[in-house]
Amino acid sequence: MIQGLSIRKSSDSCGISKNTSFKWRHRFLQIPATGQPSKMNGIVEADETYFLESFKGQRRLPRSARKRGGKAAKKGTSKEQVPVLVVRDRHGETANCILHGTSARQIEPVLIPLLNKDVILCTDGLPTYKQIARKANIAHRPVNIAAGQRVINNIYHIQNVNAYDSRLKQWMRKFNGVATRYLRSYLGWHRMIDRLGQSITPILCFIASLGKTRQVQQLIVT
Repeated sequence: MIQGLSIRKSSDSCGISKNTSFKWRHRFLQIPATGQPSKMNGIVEADETYFLESFKGQRRLPRSARKRGGKAAKKGTSKEQVPVLVVRDRHGETANCILHGTSARQIEPVLIPLLNKDVILCTDGLPTYKQIARKANIAHRPVNIAAGQRVINNIYHIQNVNAYDSRLKQWMRKFNGVATRYLRSYLGWHRMIDRLGQSITPILCFIASLGKTRQVQQLIVT
């Protein structure tokens, strides 16, 4: 799982069947899939990223089948794309949530509980975030990317969350498309790998899969 191998390659490596490999993978991901930071502090960046809706593994599809990996019929965002909100503070704490849309109604319930009242929220120029921040009385620094603005006062930007999105997308490509019904587990998997970084070991992954966050941090320190 550290190497991000496919189900087939994992089963070959471990000497188990593909079904067992599949079951073990998703059993290990049950807790990491739900492991999100309770609160974020300081400067917090938020942005949406998109994944192609996939019915991989299902026998009955509501549309024509695509080739492996696949591409959307239309460029840009559409009903074929699943929006994911990614929130990251400058301490590296990261949360993401699958959305049903990108309006304030969909974003506010998952974004606001993550933020302490004294945070400074950095986003792109999407009016939705301005509306949410104003309602929650949270300081907001929108960056007008469309106008070429990247950084405000040399400190307010969304470069960290965008870099995380890029790493996430690159990591996801090796799976040639992830079924939407399992996307939450894969997002948690990547959060775990990104959080552990260079300290990652099979033991740390196993402890993280049991939800022992404090023990993981202690082992990283030692």
